[in-house]
Amino acid sequence: MIIIDLRSRTPIFEQIKEQIINLINIGELKPDDKLPSIRQLASDLDLNVNTVKRAFQELESERVTYSIPGKGIFVSPDAVANKIVQEGAEKELTRILASSKAKGVSLDRVIQLAKDIYEKRDIND
Repeated sequence: MIIIDLRSRTPIFEQIKEQIINLINIGELKPDDKLPSIRQLASDLDLNVNTVKRAFQELESERVTYSIPGKGIFVSPDAVANKIVQEGAEKELTRILASSKAKGVSLDRVIQLAKDIYEKRDIND
């Protein structure tokens, strides 16, 4: 389900967030599906509970998930069309594209990379 790359520069909590969002977008997690508990996921991934908790808190603050006290954390019904997540991705993409342009990456190369990434479907490849 979730694979952590300890050598990645991306913080672990961000990796968890991104992978959960990806699982929602590809339909593996559906609206109102229950996520594993924070403790269970931390144990499964051999991580500190606070790391997983931070990822889950951010997912909830971005309205990707919602929690029901005593029941658990669930995928929001409108998680796929979540504007907050999309706006965050667009800001990140804008920053990366501006940096790439400054480093001399051509528009043609950016377009080719985007096509390659979208056709791959799996963010972990």
